[in-house]
Amino acid sequence: MLHVVTGAAGFIGSRLLAALNREGITEILAVDNLENADKVPNLAGCEIEDYLDKREFLARLEAGQFDGSVEAILHQGACSDTMATDGRYVMDNNYRYSRALLDWCQEEEVPLVYASSAAVYGAGAAGFREERACEAPLNVYGYSKFLFDQHVRRTLPGSTAQIVGLRYFNVYGPNEAHKGRMASVAFHAWQQLAAEGRVKLFVGSGGFGDGEQRRDFIYVDDVVRVNLHFLEHRERSGIFNCGTGRAQTFNELAAAVINAARGTRALAAELAAQQLIEYVPFPPRLAARYQSFTEADLAQLRAAGYDGEFMDVAQGVAAYVQERLQA
Repeated sequence: MLHVVTGAAGFIGSRLLAALNREGITEILAVDNLENADKVPNLAGCEIEDYLDKREFLARLEAGQFDGSVEAILHQGACSDTMATDGRYVMDNNYRYSRALLDWCQEEEVPLVYASSAAVYGAGAAGFREERACEAPLNVYGYSKFLFDQHVRRTLPGSTAQIVGLRYFNVYGPNEAHKGRMASVAFHAWQQLAAEGRVKLFVGSGGFGDGEQRRDFIYVDDVVRVNLHFLEHRERSGIFNCGTGRAQTFNELAAAVINAARGTRALAAELAAQQLIEYVPFPPRLAARYQSFTEADLAQLRAAGYDGEFMDVAQGVAAYVQERLQA
């Protein structure tokens, strides 16, 4: 029986593949769109049964060629560009494609664990709880995730198999280089430090000082562990936040990157005084779409039985930098 991972060559998908391999699972169908071949190295160290382009996979799925042969689908594939302007593409890729997978999974009674996003909360003015009152996406990416979550909510009462949506907060870690400008702040901080000898952060916004905006930064392997938890507990369904429950500043993250690279323990204020952190203005097109604060409410995740610990920024960035240095 196949474990299907969509977005398999991508950031989270490839780390999920590696984790499945560590569990002894190699009968895996990797599904992705490799028009961007830069992410192929993410697959190189993984053992899989087969690879299919995402369009061919859906066509073959709907033609009945996988009926009775799939153990579970871990759906990580999406257009994750929060600045995307082609709404038709984003909605087709993130919403319609996901609906087709869900419909098939329900017909075949196959578990579906899929990637949602904290982008559904928009500016987060009403908080970050998994409920309609908190949801106000600011862009078409967030809206595509929100709309699919709404469809899942309508499906859950009569569902025939497990459905789990995980609202990822700010994920960072290895295997994200291909994402370009959409890679994490930690990745860009590392790149800037290597190229320019300093890290650039935005000036203050949303009532926060320079670099003091706060996000819930979660290390990719912690995200993977949450996915595997639900794969192991198929009696549990729902939509859950997937963050640390801990908002930390961009200053803290930048300091963690610099300290991990230099072997120091300096505070952000000291690093700014040394011109190792520089504060720059927002690009005009980003200013109105920026989340100055995010923090996952983990009450639902904990109630569903997940009791794992999450790395803080200092721990996660240290692991990230160490893996990059060993690459």
